[in-house]
Amino acid sequence: MFVTCPIFECLYEGTRGNGKTQALIIDFCKNVGKGFGPAWKGIIFRRSFPELEDIVTKTKILFNQVYGEAARYNHSAHKWTFPDKEELNLKFIENEDDYWKYHGHEYPWIAFEELTNWPDDRCYEAMKSCCRSSVPGMPKRYRSTANPWGVGHNWVKTYFMIGEYSPGTIIKNRDGLQRTYIHGEIWENLTLLKNDPEYISRLKSIPDPNKRKAWLEGRWDVVAGGAIDDLWNRHKHVIKPFRIPRSWHIDRSFDWGDSRPFSVGWWAESDGSTTIVWDNEQQKYVEKFFPKGTLFLIAEWYGWNGKADTGCKMLSSQIAEGIKRAEADFAKKGYRVNPGPADTSIYEVKDGRSIADEMEKAGIVWTRGIKNPGSRVNGLALFRQRLENSLAIPMENPGFFVFENCRHWIRTVPSLPRDQKKIDDVDTHSEDHCWDQTRYRILATKVEGGTVGIKGF
Repeated sequence: MFVTCPIFECLYEGTRGNGKTQALIIDFCKNVGKGFGPAWKGIIFRRSFPELEDIVTKTKILFNQVYGEAARYNHSAHKWTFPDKEELNLKFIENEDDYWKYHGHEYPWIAFEELTNWPDDRCYEAMKSCCRSSVPGMPKRYRSTANPWGVGHNWVKTYFMIGEYSPGTIIKNRDGLQRTYIHGEIWENLTLLKNDPEYISRLKSIPDPNKRKAWLEGRWDVVAGGAIDDLWNRHKHVIKPFRIPRSWHIDRSFDWGDSRPFSVGWWAESDGSTTIVWDNEQQKYVEKFFPKGTLFLIAEWYGWNGKADTGCKMLSSQIAEGIKRAEADFAKKGYRVNPGPADTSIYEVKDGRSIADEMEKAGIVWTRGIKNPGSRVNGLALFRQRLENSLAIPMENPGFFVFENCRHWIRTVPSLPRDQKKIDDVDTHSEDHCWDQTRYRILATKVEGGTVGIKGF
């Protein structure tokens, strides 16, 4: 299905061991020896150079079987040349700056191996400008492979609408370009199962249940990352909206973004009084006590353009007006929204004014979020503790819950990966904007000497 797919842009995803790399290589070879000659030029990307070794090995095995000595590999250029001078390059592209190595090149066939290794779609989108040919009738194909999991799990899932549409569904963008995805299972790879019958057992022995589901079952509905996935329980932490008691404190937090999304979160903090909530276990409304200080993310505004990790470039004054409209609805219900912590970058002065100045001019005031050294690690540790507190029966310490209407928070935060170089922090290359405004709010209630940026009624 993948090799014969006529759609310009196609992702082959699924379980581990489903033959993705071989399918990718064969997809390029379809047009070798078809008369295009050196104009049929392809390139396979990995995110780092060491990751290319697996592709080099597999191409050597396959091409030696099919073409023999007629296909030659140039080790210094990392390039295959075929009998009719067709060319397959094996390269790496780590970030958007690397695109300029290829700017102006023509590759009618471009592929990304293990697409979820890239934290966002910037490299993927940039290289589309090179998928072209000056030869009339030349096929153009944009291909990729991926397993669920990894730093790019969210944007890949969102971009190809995995789970929203079934495999093979054709999706069109605003310009009419088509994309689709095809799902593959390890059970289709009969050669692997025959030659390595213990491979399935090794996948089943993966201790992390989410990673096991992702790699063995090809599931994209898992919490794929590492920062909180051992504590996150959607059934417990995501709750139906309920009427907030008037005595509870309500405020907001803010992470600024322009080319990247901005994130506004509205919070309710329990004062220890009881309230009526929906109980997922009992499937009915019950009166429930939440320890004083328990935080509820009750509403959100995510400033994106519909593409994962891409902002809408809204002016600060426009954001302020949007917040005022949202809080007018709170006021109609009898709630006052207090100023809360914001990204300290909004206080940076340029041309005599700052983003904070512009928002205050429109009537929206913030307090400074905590961003001192160690605050990122401390914020994650405190948040993890709140998640754990929420799972205790009975709850005795302040926890955390999120209303089910906060879909961007639920989409991005539970799957945040850890920073591989700083394991006690979240990977800052991931879509972490909802997390950042959450971290500011978490830190605002847990510092030496009391609260920071929190005012009562």
